[in-house]
Amino acid sequence: MSTATAIAHPNIALVKYWGKSDATLNLPETGSLSLTLDVFPTTTTVTLDDALTADTLELDGLPAAGTPLDRVRRFLDLVRAQAGVATHARVVSRNTVPTGAGLASSASGFAALAAAASAAYGLPTDTVSLSRLARRGSGSASRSVLPALAVWHEGDDATSYAEPVTGPEIAMVVATVDAGPKAVSSREAMRRSAATSPYYPAWVTSTRETLEVALEACADDDFTALGRLAETNALRMHAAIQGCEPPVRYLAPASVALFDRVAALRAEGVDVWGTADAGPNVVAVCRPADAGRVADALADLAPVTVALPGPGVRLVEGAE
Repeated sequence: MSTATAIAHPNIALVKYWGKSDATLNLPETGSLSLTLDVFPTTTTVTLDDALTADTLELDGLPAAGTPLDRVRRFLDLVRAQAGVATHARVVSRNTVPTGAGLASSASGFAALAAAASAAYGLPTDTVSLSRLARRGSGSASRSVLPALAVWHEGDDATSYAEPVTGPEIAMVVATVDAGPKAVSSREAMRRSAATSPYYPAWVTSTRETLEVALEACADDDFTALGRLAETNALRMHAAIQGCEPPVRYLAPASVALFDRVAALRAEGVDVWGTADAGPNVVAVCRPADAGRVADALADLAPVTVALPGPGVRLVEGAE
């Protein structure tokens, strides 16, 4: 019996991924830039079992069904096709990040699943191979394969993967407005935005430009420029989402209050910027030396977690 366990962490995008050029291959319409965090890990074990007639999934101690199980089974079908192995698997996964709340649980989840499944089924486990594979489960998972800053390239099936980026020191203060699952999934909102939002074409062109400038800011070790770009890019993404039909509004009143508090801190001289993925939770992007002050300033609005750059996906148990 072959088994492997992997641990991966979520990432928060500084330049967002929102929209696909190919939904089957999970190819992004634009590239993106993210920071893998040192908090909220996902631990996943994949065990091949000849006695199984279908894959099983245990998520956070409970048997999973419906969409989560379907997504895992489709992913493992892809792994089996690449490996030339027909055996089904038992998957046991534990999240410490709230699932489906816009805090990148799918990124850490599929990065961990890609690594564990690759080891168990005998596929390559180098970062490029894992990033390409993880992308098929969840686009943002391609970035959680890498530590710290990573850029995920748009392209084709062979060239769309994440690579490491060197940049300024960054901390993130995660303000969890709502840890519950979203009413509209990212996949559905992304599809709806691309199909119906009049702002979507401008989102694509502006994001390509933003990514180019953001990578220059990283090369120049320019935290302030990178933070400013991150905040603008996030608000543009939410504008595109809110412009779809029917509209999707992820930001709650508390989210707006957090962005306002970040702006007030900036007016006081703190180099801090706000961002938010597809959900109500807001992340303050700051220098590590300012993280404590920023956390204290936001704590009355939502529970906060201070995060620093985290590791890439890693195997903690190899295939037997």
